[in-house]
Amino acid sequence: MKSGGPLSIWFFIGISLLVNGALIFGRGIYEILYPPQQKVVLFDLHANVWWGGLLVILGVIYTIHFSPMRERARTQVKSGATK
Repeated sequence: MKSGGPLSIWFFIGISLLVNGALIFGRGIYEILYPPQQKVVLFDLHANVWWGGLLVILGVIYTIHFSPMRERARTQVKSGATK
């Protein structure tokens, strides 16, 4: 197996944000479609949809920005510039 070097911790944080955001967002959509019998005070703001969406967006940004492919390309550009 070819070793590509160490992976950035921010890549895994991006994946975590993406997965957790998708779960929270999905739960928020489910609660919009099937509202609970006893609603909390600020239910109409749908905070889980907003925060889940924000986490998904941040997760996508982090995952793309710190992806192993981009890191590999950066190291190749740096090593090519020094030669």
